[in-house]
Amino acid sequence: MISIRRILCPTDLSDLSARAFRHATAFAKWYEAELDALYVVPAVVPHPGVMPPGPSWALFDPEARSQVEDELHYFVAPAENEGVTVKRTIRDGDVVSEILKEARGIPADLVVMGTHGRGGFERWILGSVAEKTLRKAPCPVLTVPPAGGDQPVDPIHLKKVLCPVDFSEASTAALRYALSLAEESDAELVLLHALEWGPELEPPLRPGIADFPEYRRLLEQDAREKLRAAIPTEARDWCHPEEVVVFGRAYQRILAEAKARQAQMIVMGVHGRSALDILLFGSTTHHVVRAACCPVLTISPEPRRAALANAS
Repeated sequence: MISIRRILCPTDLSDLSARAFRHATAFAKWYEAELDALYVVPAVVPHPGVMPPGPSWALFDPEARSQVEDELHYFVAPAENEGVTVKRTIRDGDVVSEILKEARGIPADLVVMGTHGRGGFERWILGSVAEKTLRKAPCPVLTVPPAGGDQPVDPIHLKKVLCPVDFSEASTAALRYALSLAEESDAELVLLHALEWGPELEPPLRPGIADFPEYRRLLEQDAREKLRAAIPTEARDWCHPEEVVVFGRAYQRILAEAKARQAQMIVMGVHGRSALDILLFGSTTHHVVRAACCPVLTISPEPRRAALANAS
């Protein structure tokens, strides 16, 4: 089962990051977790030959510091009014580095953040803060897109969870997490495997296979059997699983299925830090998080202390 005791929610105090904070609040209430609202004041970017790198003026100017503290206080007030214990943290420096440092230091069981921030692209454009955090965070990360942020995800009232599975270590870890969420919320769990098949993706025939239609049928059958085997027998009594095999680009089919099925959350694996993993991240997870119509929970396969204590 999932155990979430500490949640980190980085914010730039924009309306878009406020949506992410509402999701963090919903998780904190359900799991009775402490919530850390982190605001990072970016370090001054030096002008070549004019000034050395240094901390932001906002932390040295008393009036500016007080204004930041007041804004953060009002930002978290709704969560505190709902009985959530909120820690307000202000840091100075590189945004990604400070988020990761805080996540490790708490230590966080979950990071909740928006995919875009102030101005949509000025501060937290995906590919900058969110992408780097996803790949390096020491715990699962829930990203909240602008399109999916109006209604907070209540972890106990989820109705449909979509879990893309490519049978990698990362997606296996994500599946364990998705199973726990489905059990807790009595949600329908949709397992999705995309076979990247198209005019430009025709795979070589196996020996003994005479034509592409037959080969395609065998690939689909094999994938469906693997998906079925991935669900423990006892879990079928409560997670209402559905195995879906589709053809096409993985990220395109994930996004399409999530929209068509009105999934309230996508739970998927994120690869690590190698060049190949980053390339894979860019071609699948990155695109899903950037364009998803609902929050996306990304799980890394690396061993860690946090959130998934035991999944059964």
